[in-house]
Amino acid sequence: MGKPKRKKILSKLRPKKKSRFEGKMGKAPGTITYMGRREGKESVVNILEYNNEELNTINPGNIDSIVAHKDPPLTSWIDIIGISDEDFIEKVGKRFGLNSLVMEDTVNTHQRPKVDEYEDYIFGVFKMLYVDDETQELVCEHVAMVLLENCVLVFQELEDDVFTGVRNRVRNKSGRIRSRGADYLFFALLDAIVDNYFVVLEYLNEKIEHLEELVYANPTNEVAQEIQNVKKEVLKVRRWISPVRELVGRLIDSENPLISKDTKVFLRDVLDHSLEINESLQIYREMSMSLMEMYMSNMSNKMNEVMKVLTIMASIFIPLTFIAGIYGMNFDHMPELHWKYGYPMAWGLMIALFIGLLIYFKIKKWL
Repeated sequence: MGKPKRKKILSKLRPKKKSRFEGKMGKAPGTITYMGRREGKESVVNILEYNNEELNTINPGNIDSIVAHKDPPLTSWIDIIGISDEDFIEKVGKRFGLNSLVMEDTVNTHQRPKVDEYEDYIFGVFKMLYVDDETQELVCEHVAMVLLENCVLVFQELEDDVFTGVRNRVRNKSGRIRSRGADYLFFALLDAIVDNYFVVLEYLNEKIEHLEELVYANPTNEVAQEIQNVKKEVLKVRRWISPVRELVGRLIDSENPLISKDTKVFLRDVLDHSLEINESLQIYREMSMSLMEMYMSNMSNKMNEVMKVLTIMASIFIPLTFIAGIYGMNFDHMPELHWKYGYPMAWGLMIALFIGLLIYFKIKKWL
């Protein structure tokens, strides 16, 4: 009898949500099904095509004009913004000769970060994290990148990204990017994603430090809710970021000819950053877990202070109540009832007890 009632209560408190996998149920492997919450946006394609001397910015109008920039002589960065248009993404995948399973992971925003090597290309899925300038909230964007011989194909959900620095380096011919191939561009984009994780860590650190101050100053129910939110946020970020260390290590150890030895030297720097980020995340995870313990401890201390005050008050008034109770009895033969100084003596005794108990508690440092 108890269990059905509990289910009924839970159903009222937590309405059933539509499963994110419902649209994928029953479909064959490799079926391109967008699994995200940013539907309805038409895909936009931007191409940066360059070498050491030449730079072209192109906005292609159709699939044929996109595929035309796949081959040499220039290195191409094909950036596709918006992945909810399943038909368009499927056409792009077929024209570039990409496996259907690769395209399925491209539009699956819940896909764990991964790197897969194929004969003609390397496919990677990553999570691009950044803090929204307006709302100051953490944004997670699904990014899929395909490294081909002379081209990097990027699929991302939103126009906002962390690649502005890479674009500026290409346009301004700063650094070595214009003199390197597509594998260096792939590294530069991955490096931009990983470097921005430091910004996310700083964001989490500020939230945790702020909550620590609130826990000590004013541990309210709202603070407890914020602690729970931060714990969930840290765990999510850890789940999105922690696999990157292993994936970068796989790229360094790869024998695939698409990644040159020179580029692997730079990938080692990304690996070092990934190790540092994972260590910091572990620290923040422990800090976020201990925040609730600190909150409960402080709440318990505050409750103990309240109970101490109430106990002291009770301890003071118990003997006073005892005296008042004795002289409140209506016996005829009580000598003090008819004594001239009985009333002031009763008051004097109670005041003396009151002061004496206060002094005693002060000596014991209970006050």
